[in-house]
Amino acid sequence: MSKEFKKLRERVCRANLDLAGHGLVTLTWGNVSGLSDDGLYFAIKPSGVPYAEMEPEQMVVVAVSTGEIVDGELRPSSDTPTHRLLYEKFRGVGGIVHTHSRCATAFAQARREIPCLGTTHADHFHGPVPLTRPLSGKEVEDGYEAHTGDVIIERFADLDPLAMPAVLVAGHAPFAWGKSAASAVENAVALEAVAQMALDTLTIEPNVRSLEPYVLEKHYTRKHGAGAYYGQPAEKK
Repeated sequence: MSKEFKKLRERVCRANLDLAGHGLVTLTWGNVSGLSDDGLYFAIKPSGVPYAEMEPEQMVVVAVSTGEIVDGELRPSSDTPTHRLLYEKFRGVGGIVHTHSRCATAFAQARREIPCLGTTHADHFHGPVPLTRPLSGKEVEDGYEAHTGDVIIERFADLDPLAMPAVLVAGHAPFAWGKSAASAVENAVALEAVAQMALDTLTIEPNVRSLEPYVLEKHYTRKHGAGAYYGQPAEKK
């Protein structure tokens, strides 16, 4: 295997292990990929390999432009075509996560967006977490994973994927992403947390109102964007 991709494989393997460590993985249901520094390739978890046995050398390197395997001995995740299309279309995204985490998947199966009910959600996601349309029979039969990417991209026609780093695929499960594989995992963790809170809140009060838009804007913008003031300023170089 090429030494050129050694660090990329290590980052992606670590992110996959972190995903399991956060409790977002059941059996082998889930995967993380990460983009190379030049944006030409991504490494992704091999298909069906147990997390307990995972090693950096097993990560499979794929060309973004063609989807061809350029380095690696194992079969890549079956979700590789979805990841490839998202890297191709979502500029600024450097890592992608797919899970079947319980609460976010429950919303996907119910075919409901995750509503923004409080400031915890607003701190991380700029509004309700969107839901794709269902795939058609033809889309499922021919090129299922690629068409999964298509319906995500279609849903984001008027959305900023960096401001809304997650989606629910109708009847399926969530995808999340970020500027790196590590940040994509963080967003997947946050997604599951807000899904759990929304489920709990809807159980207590089924008719709960969404968070007021001005509170949503305040909480989101104080942590994200040019005027953000949450946390510590970046060190000057």
